[in-house]
Amino acid sequence: MLRRIAYVLAALAVGIAAIAAWKHEDITRLMAVNSLFAEDRIVSNFSHMDTLFHSVPMPMDAKPTPLPEGAQMDLPEGWEDWLQRRAITGIVVLKRGQRVHESYHLGTGQEDERISWSMAKSYLSGLFGILVAEGHVDNIDRQVTDYVPSLKGSAYDGATIRNVLQMSSGVSFDEDYLDFWSDINKMGRVLALGGSMDAFAANLDEREREPGVEWQYVSIDTHVLGMVARAATGRSLPDLLAEKILRPLGTYGTPYYLSDGYGVAFALGGLNLTTRDYARMGEMFRNDGAFLGRQIVPAAWVRESTQPSARTAPGKLQYGYQWWIPADGHDGEFMARGVYGQYVYVVRQSGTVVAINAADRNFREAGAFDDALNMMRLIAGK
Repeated sequence: MLRRIAYVLAALAVGIAAIAAWKHEDITRLMAVNSLFAEDRIVSNFSHMDTLFHSVPMPMDAKPTPLPEGAQMDLPEGWEDWLQRRAITGIVVLKRGQRVHESYHLGTGQEDERISWSMAKSYLSGLFGILVAEGHVDNIDRQVTDYVPSLKGSAYDGATIRNVLQMSSGVSFDEDYLDFWSDINKMGRVLALGGSMDAFAANLDEREREPGVEWQYVSIDTHVLGMVARAATGRSLPDLLAEKILRPLGTYGTPYYLSDGYGVAFALGGLNLTTRDYARMGEMFRNDGAFLGRQIVPAAWVRESTQPSARTAPGKLQYGYQWWIPADGHDGEFMARGVYGQYVYVVRQSGTVVAINAADRNFREAGAFDDALNMMRLIAGK
């Protein structure tokens, strides 16, 4: 009997070892998700996301034309304390197209390709404007199911492209990063284990309200935009973004998207670029879609997408097409924004662009956003 038990245990151990070997990469990625934001790892992780998850590179065909250097700006009072408090890793400031400040912190450098998190949403907004202008998407008031039939019967059935651009799909989606069972964390595990983001979106079947009634921040809305873009063109999101935006802008290094196990880009937060590159995108939007004399995103789309149009509740921030607009700001003040302190902040009136990458584990604490916005406004001279 003891010998039989020993054989069973040995066979079980061999089986577990075989499964562990077979799923080694998936297990490694899942462990990476669980320790991604650990205090001793977060800075390095945010510069090396392609070592932790599936990814799709976007090779560039030429070196970018550098933006000119300007007179270095006077740093606001409390600058060093603010850098430390918000765990800033890199910051680039442009004034009317000239680089007036650039610095890197916490062991990072100019060549680090930092995770965008939700700033990727604003890139997709720009790409969508191009696809509309080129006729791939003929009307943003068309339903998403017209382009992506696999979403029929899901919570997205009946939502229009405009609804998802404005985060007004009505889909029920829990964005609590601190809740292990929240939808956003379930999605993260799908990504880590090589599952399908398309299937995850298509399997959502609950709504909070009807589409277009009210704004609610739902990150998976942006993935649905990506599904529409792919269906409308027959091309992958990395191919589209590289051709339509990143190469025309001129991009440093080899940018990449995180992806699911099927090579589908993590559209809502998986873009990885240098801080200089994020600043170049902001400069393009400051100039109504033009960069170094070349019109990249249609000017009318830039203006429309960076104006408040979603039905947000009264508060500090309003929303356009995947862009944030301060409710107390002036016309021409808007931002891309990502968790853990990522920003591309634009003020047209003063000709300012501020690109920030960070590893701010306290980004959700009371006053953290105000702290970041106040410093960016000081930089802009508002």
